[in-house]
Amino acid sequence: MGDREPFINLALYRLLKWAVISPTLHTYFRGKIYGAENVPQTGKLIVVSNHASDFDPVFLSNSVQRPVAYMAKEELFQIPVLKQAITLYGAYPVKRGSADRSAIRAALASLDQGWAAGVFITGTRTPDGRVTNPKLGAALIAAKAQAPLLPVSLWGTHAIAQKGSSIPRSVPITIRIGKIIPPPTSNDREELETVTQHCTTAINQMLDLGR
Repeated sequence: MGDREPFINLALYRLLKWAVISPTLHTYFRGKIYGAENVPQTGKLIVVSNHASDFDPVFLSNSVQRPVAYMAKEELFQIPVLKQAITLYGAYPVKRGSADRSAIRAALASLDQGWAAGVFITGTRTPDGRVTNPKLGAALIAAKAQAPLLPVSLWGTHAIAQKGSSIPRSVPITIRIGKIIPPPTSNDREELETVTQHCTTAINQMLDLGR
């Protein structure tokens, strides 16, 4: 992220958010957002959520009302127009199925630049959005940055994609934002696993609330 101009990035981020993302979420997807008051608007923050759709990163960022830089699979950065769009919206590449060192460095750099860092706790999409096999990446970044974690559940996004069609389905989306979870005090694996399980439980409990 260091080679990007933060002011330009933030200006384009806000333009895209208010002109495209927010209207799409609230009209086409009839989006509901609960718990926005739980989001600290200043300071370092790790936004950690479930993942079931390619739409999740922009919905996640829109819902917390502050810029969120997030990990995106590196294959997306090989598509010319999409690469520019997602980079300007705060994405940085990560190898599929792993939180590689360069992605962790990018997340830490984004925190230093005033962005929140978004991490999907499963590392990849799941069919129903539930978290069953969480990864330790979010807790590790939180430990290194000493940044609190904010659990968020994205309900309904697994149904957006239509098999055999490039047009997203107009399904109802509900986003719930939980209470802040303190970061691990060290990189000790047991502590990382404890915090990761805390995040997992919070996300799944919010998913269980449904629409």
